[in-house]
Amino acid sequence: MQFTVTDVPERERFEARDEAGTLAGIVTYQLTGTIIAYTHTEVDPEFEGKGVGSTLARAVLDDARAKGRTVVPICPFIAGWLDKHPGYEDIVVRSTRKVK
Repeated sequence: MQFTVTDVPERERFEARDEAGTLAGIVTYQLTGTIIAYTHTEVDPEFEGKGVGSTLARAVLDDARAKGRTVVPICPFIAGWLDKHPGYEDIVVRSTRKVK
């Protein structure tokens, strides 16, 4: 299954949709200048286990890199995904505290 991820800035979120256009998941964010904080990831239960979360994570981080943004991973899913994909550490600012 393929998903398309698009930025919807008026809603401060990225959306992942399947081939039929059905909303499969979202990542919300707060943008201040060149700093983007990813605050929440949500996948529709119908699409869980199909790679939507990982597709969203990769897309939002690639977008941040392409736009020269600094990422603050507040969302535990995004933070955990980054732990497994260290290639993005150059654009990430981390706190010493973990949000649970």
